[in-house]
Amino acid sequence: MYHAILQFTLSGAIIFIGVMTLFKVSRPREVPFAMLPLLFGLHEFTQGFVWLGVEGVVSPRAAEMAGTFYLFYAKGLLQFLVPLSVWLLETRRWRKRVLSILTVLGGLMTLYALWGLSLSESVVYVKDGALVYDTPALEHLWLALGYIVTTCGSLMLSESIALELYGLLNLVGSSLVYLYRPYAFTSLWCLYAAVLSGLLYLYFVERRISFLRSLERGEYVLGKKLADELERLQRRYPGIGEYFSGRRR
Repeated sequence: MYHAILQFTLSGAIIFIGVMTLFKVSRPREVPFAMLPLLFGLHEFTQGFVWLGVEGVVSPRAAEMAGTFYLFYAKGLLQFLVPLSVWLLETRRWRKRVLSILTVLGGLMTLYALWGLSLSESVVYVKDGALVYDTPALEHLWLALGYIVTTCGSLMLSESIALELYGLLNLVGSSLVYLYRPYAFTSLWCLYAAVLSGLLYLYFVERRISFLRSLERGEYVLGKKLADELERLQRRYPGIGEYFSGRRR
């Protein structure tokens, strides 16, 4: 029961940050990427029910549904959603071309993952205090490498230094998890990525400040609501642009 309570508490905090991140969106094309913290939070909330199922608190059917949803997001959606959302943010042509290839690759991997999950039954059990998701149809080295390339690789391709750092931290974290606890890679790496996704809130705060400043510098006159928002953000996060606004060529 301890693991489930911890999982629900942590996911609740991530969901809260995810909702706050969505409030900092300035353009429609930012929405998919801004949704990642919220989706990660809901994903980890689902794993709380998996823990309850393993501990016999909820019915096996409820635990099975929670496990299926968890695997769909972890192994069937992220490899498509991440490159697509980064592609929408990108402005440089050559990077958009590479990211479009990664998006197509991620989409094909998503179709394969859905086929694999429907092909064989997944088994969930606890080992060394961590959940293990045994999915025989998806246990392939080429699939794992493709997963890392489409997720971490697309982030590291971004023109934003902040997103590049986010991708690098995910790459380091996934490598450490694979080295020390490969059997629990899915649950532990997703937990790590979910916690790390909270940093994206600061990234979107910086984008929001830049967006409001660009309006202020142009011919557009900020209304009182937007002007107050800009003043409040600059006062609450002084100097944030120095860390999150870097761009690569």
